Amino acid sequence: MLGSFGFDGVKGVGPCKKKQESNDLAVGEKTGNAILPPMKKLIAQFMKFGVVGAIAFVIDYGLLALLTEVFGVNYLVSATISFTASVVFNYVASMRYVFTHKENMSRRREFIIFVVLSVIGLLINNGLMWAGVELLHVHYLIVKIFATAVVMVWNFVTRKIFLDAGDADAETGHGAA
Repeated sequence: MLGSFGFDGVKGVGPCKKKQESNDLAVGEKTGNAILPPMKKLIAQFMKFGVVGAIAFVIDYGLLALLTEVFGVNYLVSATISFTASVVFNYVASMRYVFTHKENMSRRREFIIFVVLSVIGLLINNGLMWAGVELLHVHYLIVKIFATAVVMVWNFVTRKIFLDAGDADAETGHGAA
């Protein structure tokens, strides 16, 4: 009775078995070649982004503390210097190890876009820090964890959209990776 409705392929018997196997193969090929590798590539790219970001954070935080605590530089001046140093490092490392250069974009324009996106990320960070500490009365170190996570997503998504050539240049053999 089930065979007359075409359900016998589910049980693995009858004439629908071959059809089910061929459908599974087609779905498996599509899933294996068209969906999973790009997802694996995206995850690997995000992991590289995380490593570069962690190093940039150490540069930013370390330089901030060094300039302020050891050399007595005003914390706002130190923050500006440390942020600038970390953005330069982050640009060089991200465009070398994380994202693929768009061939139709000059390095100057690429750097300007990178800095603009970073400054917007800094504004998001500072806005969240202010709101968390001043309005919600949460300890600044706790707020910083949340703010860092939000800005990390902002940075990755916007850099991927505006700066990464992705597979377009990789398929033609262009780009720096």
